[in-house]
Amino acid sequence: MDINREQVLVVDDEEDLRKAIVDILTLDGFEVDQAGSAEEAAEKLSQTAYDVLITDHNLPGKTGVELLEESLVRYPEIIGIIITGYGTIETAVNAIKKGAYNYLTKPFKLVELPVMVRKGLKERHLRFENQYLRKQLDERYGFDNIIGTGRGMKRIFELVETIAGLTSTVLIQGETGTGKELIAKAIHFNSQRKDQKMVSINCGAIPENLLESELFGHVKGAFTGAVQTRIGRFEQANGGTIFLDEIGNMPLALQVKLLRVLQEREFERVGGNSTVKVDVRIVAATSSNLEQMVKDGTFREDLYYRLNVIPIDLPPLRERREDIPLLVQRFIEHFCETHKLDLKTISPHVLKVLMAYDWPGNVRQLENIAERMVALTANRPAILPADLPGEIQNRDSLNFVPLIEIPEGGISFQDVVTDMERELIVQSLRKTNGNKKLAAKLLNLKRTTLIEKIKRIGLAEHMAAHA
Repeated sequence: MDINREQVLVVDDEEDLRKAIVDILTLDGFEVDQAGSAEEAAEKLSQTAYDVLITDHNLPGKTGVELLEESLVRYPEIIGIIITGYGTIETAVNAIKKGAYNYLTKPFKLVELPVMVRKGLKERHLRFENQYLRKQLDERYGFDNIIGTGRGMKRIFELVETIAGLTSTVLIQGETGTGKELIAKAIHFNSQRKDQKMVSINCGAIPENLLESELFGHVKGAFTGAVQTRIGRFEQANGGTIFLDEIGNMPLALQVKLLRVLQEREFERVGGNSTVKVDVRIVAATSSNLEQMVKDGTFREDLYYRLNVIPIDLPPLRERREDIPLLVQRFIEHFCETHKLDLKTISPHVLKVLMAYDWPGNVRQLENIAERMVALTANRPAILPADLPGEIQNRDSLNFVPLIEIPEGGISFQDVVTDMERELIVQSLRKTNGNKKLAAKLLNLKRTTLIEKIKRIGLAEHMAAHA
């Protein structure tokens, strides 16, 4: 049997019908096996994991439904199709209850069978795909995936875990790059709504004249270009969660309509008269100071209080420096895996520099810099201070050779020595603006020896001159 093709077992004691079914399924591209009795079928099922079982209900010694039930114990994902005789609809309904995918009542058109089989296989594939995606989402947005060991982040984790199962509106506040959307997704994917959609919209990224239509939809002819009725993000999120990012950028006129949605869970599409009711959980986020905006008259006070039912304030990275080593390690592991590189060690001095930096772009900036360092070190085993981007380097602190921490799995001595040589050469060339004679003097080497080392470690002269 060709295991790369879908395998079907046909069971029927009527030889002519059985062969006809086998022929049409074979012509349709399936790998088909057959059995004339339940006993023979059970023997074949003990040796092969078939994708589909097509069986007549009235078999000698055992019914087709009983055969399917036994098969489902061993192969829970097998697609069962029961063939029943005249006037046996009750049997067919019972078969569905017992786990059959579908049934055919005699007489039936043979061409119906391949279509039914294909449909069942497609639905099974989608089910597998959904299970896989669900597992990915659970892993990606589980609480274990949000890194934070400090007291402040632990309090946030506890709060998120407590409120995830509720329907209350949440307002997440924090600077750009602190992980507001990650927290919003953790709330959704750990709630009872996790099997429904989470729909996100950045209120600051959409022009003011289009935002209302994006949120609430429009009817045909509502404005120039509205050639058909279109549902908005709130309707798309019905039954699930809507994430309103940068809510502070929403125009005052639109804030009134949002307030009604928060109060009544209903609205009208742009240009429409019919009221649309929705069941959505609203999670909003902002990097703006909404309290100050309320005082300034640029954000409605009543909307602010409606949104601020459960406030979550995310600290900037500079206020949770203790989490930087864990974050860096997670990002390095992720990008090494993504780029199919061996896991890199990180110089303790690199961590010291990273922890001393103020991170105006917060966790997002740290993630980008981690990816850059992994990419630029290529196949070298260690990330050294010279690999740090210029904007965060403390050049005065790069004047000494960093210590190397030997991991439990050991290190390649020669690779580490080569990296250290590279580090010293790069530093010396930086200090001398690429002058090899002066760089050699700083290293107490002959100029020719320095040039040989540059060539040996693969540091191209033109790159070294601009290091």
